[in-house]
Amino acid sequence: MGFPGTWMTESESVVYRVVPKCACSSIGQIMYYSDHGEFFDGDIHDAKTGLHKWALDPSQPVISDNVKAHKSFAFTCVRNPYTRVLSSFFDKICGIQRNGKRYRGNLVPLLIQKYGIEVGGEDGKQDFDQIASFRRFLLFVRDTIRWRRPMDPDIHWSAMSGHVSTFIVNGGRYDKIFWTEQFNDGMQQVIDAIDTPIEVKLDEVPRFNESEGHGPKRAHPVEDYFDDLSMHLVREIYKRDFELFKYDFDNPANKMPVGEIELDEVHAKLGD
Repeated sequence: MGFPGTWMTESESVVYRVVPKCACSSIGQIMYYSDHGEFFDGDIHDAKTGLHKWALDPSQPVISDNVKAHKSFAFTCVRNPYTRVLSSFFDKICGIQRNGKRYRGNLVPLLIQKYGIEVGGEDGKQDFDQIASFRRFLLFVRDTIRWRRPMDPDIHWSAMSGHVSTFIVNGGRYDKIFWTEQFNDGMQQVIDAIDTPIEVKLDEVPRFNESEGHGPKRAHPVEDYFDDLSMHLVREIYKRDFELFKYDFDNPANKMPVGEIELDEVHAKLGD
């Protein structure tokens, strides 16, 4: 199985397990900068050089050796499940992707046909009932995760604990897990814990939100999208995420964590 979704600086100063929709563009660019003194020109997900990635065959043995021996500081970053799944909907389902096309080709037509979802027309710019469509999207998410129908779950809305766990199950150990909602604090702690070839001054780093502008703007507060039924679905899908990463299930309006992440608990519960 190895370490899917794992990135590492070429200097091996730090190892990062990517969790989609959790500031991964910013983190990847910071890692790239810390080795090269410049940011990658483009979306860091497209970089084929300058950063070790598990998806690149030559990087796999280097990452594997490092992680299994815990040679470098290893971390990941998580996000409130309510805002994460909402962001996935606007970015991946309603938005036009950076290649100018819809995400995953026939996925959106399938959702329109089978679940009655609207996405704001051809360009994602027209008005539509965002709340009704999002709640139908949640049904689809539940179907993919629970029954793998009408397709396997997508990495952008599958549970964060699933992403985080593969690293542990295959022999890795995290030194830090921090929250997107307190990004600067968490990322600074990572930077303070490692030695990088180039000094990183976090307050001078631009934010790389690659999904920004892909889809329509959210028209309502987060809590308006979640009624009793959709909260029930969210609990069914993301129960472990709320528990392990200390988010507030009972109040979708509160995106901030309500407790401290216990690394030992995460390793114990996700390592089996």
